[in-house]
Formats: sequence, structure tokens, C-alpha cells
Amino acid sequence: MSLSDFELEVMQLFWAVDEATAPQIHKIIEHRRDAKYSTVKTIIDRLEKKQSLKRSRSQGRTIFYSAITEKQSVRTPLIKDFIDRVFLGKIRPLAAHILEQEELNLDDIEYLESVLKERKKELK
Repeated sequence: MSLSDFELEVMQLFWAVDEATAPQIHKIIEHRRDAKYSTVKTIIDRLEKKQSLKRSRSQGRTIFYSAITEKQSVRTPLIKDFIDRVFLGKIRPLAAHILEQEELNLDDIEYLESVLKERKKELK
């Protein structure tokens, strides 16, 4: 599934909550950027048409939406595309960049070590 940057931003808000209304999402986005309610509602409608969001319930005229699409199903192709475009499909330069250039704390490093240890077990 292909999502625009704005659609992804809206989806991230829905992933953070069980459900929300268009006005609630607009209020959050409005603090981040200049966006009209109609624009946010159009994005929500588009996400509903793409079957990423669903109408979870109504309260009077107020419609509540919730995410259908899981984060991982959106992240995986985006990350794959990023690796292909920025690192020419090579994972080593990405891993090296994260380890050498990003500010990692001890918890981050221990987490990455545990992931690598598990992955190594799977390959044996």
C-alpha cells in the first residue's frame, strides 16, 4: 500500500489511539502544521477508501474512526524502498550508519544486541 507523507502522519495518529474523530485528528495536526479541517477530513476519507481506516462507531453525527492497517504492513515496504533508494539495497551501510552516526544510549545498544543474537540463532 502506498501512502503519502500526510496520509502516513494521519495513520500514525490513529495507531497511537484506539479510535478518534476527524476533528480530534485535525486538532493534533493543527499544532504541528497549518492544515485546514477539510484537508484532514479528505485524508481520512482517502484512508477509509484505501481500507486503512474504518468507521468504528457513531455518536449522533460524530463518526469515530480506527485503524485497520497495521503499522508493520506499512513500515516494511517504506523501509525497503528507503534502503533501495538511499543505500542501493544494501543493509550493511544502513546498519553502520545507525551504529556510527545516531545517538544510541546503552538501552538502545543492548536492545540491538539482543535482536542480533536472536537473528543469529535463527540462521544456525
